[in-house]
Amino acid sequence: MTSAVDEDPVFGGYAYQEQAHAIRARDVRFDFSTVPMHYIPGEVMATHMINVMHLVLPEGERAMARALAEALPDIRDERLREEVLGFIGQENQHANSHEAARRHLEDLGLDVAPMVDAVAWLADRILGDHGLTGRAKQEWLRERLGLFAGMEHYTAVIGEWLLTNDVLEAKDMHPVMLDLIRWHGAEEVEHRSVVYDAYMYVDGGYTRKVRTALLASSSLLVLFLTAGGYLFAKDPAPDKGRLWPLQFLSASMRGVVPSMTTFITEIPRYLRPGFHPSQLGSMDNALRYLARSPAARAGIQ
Repeated sequence: MTSAVDEDPVFGGYAYQEQAHAIRARDVRFDFSTVPMHYIPGEVMATHMINVMHLVLPEGERAMARALAEALPDIRDERLREEVLGFIGQENQHANSHEAARRHLEDLGLDVAPMVDAVAWLADRILGDHGLTGRAKQEWLRERLGLFAGMEHYTAVIGEWLLTNDVLEAKDMHPVMLDLIRWHGAEEVEHRSVVYDAYMYVDGGYTRKVRTALLASSSLLVLFLTAGGYLFAKDPAPDKGRLWPLQFLSASMRGVVPSMTTFITEIPRYLRPGFHPSQLGSMDNALRYLARSPAARAGIQ
């Protein structure tokens, strides 16, 4: 599958070219009742780095969905509108599924509420529409779309890592949590181009793309490390092991979690002239997993 954009005379940005694959939200069913606190056996910090998704992603994805909904009146291309609507549906489903996992972890004794509240506050204060009107409203919308396009680059890269990584299975990660993150990762690969195409359609400026990409990468890096350290500190287990930075470094070197250097090394690719997200990962891998995901299959029964 390929996706591309052409110049649009109305916006001075870009117009979407039709893709062969339609984005749609899937009904999924996860049963977290048997998931333990440390669902990657022997990997406390690696477990909590995966848990960051249950804290960071729900509020961030809702903010992203709100920004795209705000952009819909400016998107006149019907095919791109269809993709944006499908993307919004998928992101809402992601947020709901991760919230259910978060509630299960809270039931097991992991005190995540303060971090969740802080992330929600930041998402609203920083990424909201701020009640702006006129040109200021439009400029801020373009800035947010640029920022979210940069963030989606990293979620697509990590999504591909989740689909192709066999270390988590070898470590006997709990199958429900493994399905959760692989289902999510597969849909990130599936809709990898949507926010980028929306940004290019309503703006497309390279200077803004550079600025927002650098901000997205640095913000995600700080947020992942901060939230991961917070979760480790709040873990009630008496035998958590050594300091979390050492555990994280070890897990990263062994391929149990993605390397945080990804937030730096991917910048040149994203900013390369001629780059498009359709060049990332394998759509076939994503669609094959979505066809056999236990939670996705349960949702259609």
